[in-house]
Parts: sequence; structure tokens; C-alpha cells
Amino acid sequence: MENMKSARKEDSGDVGSDLSEQIKAATKENHVRAENTQLMLSYQKGQITLTQYKVLLCSLYEIYKALEEELDRNASHPAVAPIYFPQELARLESLECDLEHFFGSDWRKKVIVPAATHRYEQRLRQIGKERPELLVAHAYTRYLGDLSGGQVLGKITQKSLGLSGKEGLSFFSFPGVTSPNRFKQLYRSRMNSIELTEAATAAVLKEAVDAFQCNIEVFDDLQKMLSITTETGNQPDGAKTTTFPRVMQFTMGVCVALTTIGMAIYTS
Repeated sequence: MENMKSARKEDSGDVGSDLSEQIKAATKENHVRAENTQLMLSYQKGQITLTQYKVLLCSLYEIYKALEEELDRNASHPAVAPIYFPQELARLESLECDLEHFFGSDWRKKVIVPAATHRYEQRLRQIGKERPELLVAHAYTRYLGDLSGGQVLGKITQKSLGLSGKEGLSFFSFPGVTSPNRFKQLYRSRMNSIELTEAATAAVLKEAVDAFQCNIEVFDDLQKMLSITTETGNQPDGAKTTTFPRVMQFTMGVCVALTTIGMAIYTS
């Protein structure tokens, strides 16, 4: 049997010996790919539209709903407990507030997500039931990305959409985190202390790569949805059931994304 060991290799001094460093190295290529999707490039240029933002929120909601429900269910798991910070990091309530702001009190009936979002959500449900230690990869890439890019993306969103207040921007706010940089250091330290076999570590690294791929596919599918909207001549803000006739609508939908806004995969 493989010996259990901390994700931080003892006395090795090697660069990349920590699990967090290994994940960053393993996902470098996909990280760049995610940043260069059409949706993310528009975001970075400050050209995000209200329609883009709304469909992004929808996917993020579904993703975080699955992720946080599985983290809650596995909170006592030895690989999950060290990185379980619901009060500081949970995004679900914030996303619900943003969706209600843009869609109204019956927002759950109006949420639309592409097939890629549904696949992402299913993957999170699967590993939550079968291999909870792999949730570490998704929590790390999403939450640290949100913390790293949240403030900047929030300002870009506010300016691009001409929002005068903070309504509709709750996703970017972390009231339970006073210092994002210090919290990220704590989070990485906790994650690096998780005891994993070599095989489990390899599986977490692969899952982190797959997590970025899931985000890329979501961004691409969202862009296709927006293209369909334009081609059919529907109103830009009409993200209703009739706008995307072939896209599954969920009663409880979430929004994916951007590792931070969905876009949010910026784990620097």
C-alpha cells in the first residue's frame, strides 16, 4: 500500500512540491486558454454586455450550487475539512441575490444554461458522491480565482453595464474575507496539509486540469447561446425560454464561470 503523506513534501525544497503549486503548474496551459475564450476577452476589454453577464450568472449559479452542496455534504471528509470555509467563501446566496435583481422574484423560472454547464454540474455531483477528495481541485480553482479577480472584475462589470450601485454585483463581494491575499495564503496552507497518496494527488491534479476544461467549454457554449440570440433577432436582454429553444432550462439554475466571474479561474 502507498504511504499517506502530506501534500507538502517533507524537506524536499523542490519548487512545486506543494499541492497548490503543482495544481498551478498542471493547469497553466488551460488557464491561458480559458483567459483567451471570446467571452473572457470581451470581459477583459470592458465590453461585457448585460445579456452576457446575465447568462454567465446563470451558469455560475448552477456550478456553485452543485459545488457548495457537495462541499457541505462532505464537510467532515479528511480532504475537504481543511479547505471548508462556507462563511468566508460561499457564493450561492450572492448569486441568488444577483439573479433576483436582474430577473425578478421568479428568477428560477427564467434561468437558462447550456449543455456544458449541465455537464460541469453533473461532474461535481459525481465526485461528491464517489471521490470527495477531488472536490479540492474544483474548490481551489474557483474560489481562489474569485478572490484573485473579483475586485477587478466587479469594477469592470459595474462600469461596462453602467450600474450606479452594488446591486447585481454581490458575486464579487466577500464580506467575510478582510484580506484576500492573507486568506489565500491560509487556504493554500490548509490545502497543502491534506494527506494524500501519490495516486490521489495525481487524480487531484488531473481533476484540476479537467475543471479548467469545464470552464472553457461553458464559456464557449455561452458564446454560442449569445450568437443564437443575435441570429434570431431577439432582444439583447431577452434571455427567456424562447430565446434559446434548444438549451435546457432549469428550475434551479446556476451561474459558471468565470473563475471569477465565471470567469473566475484566476488562481494567482
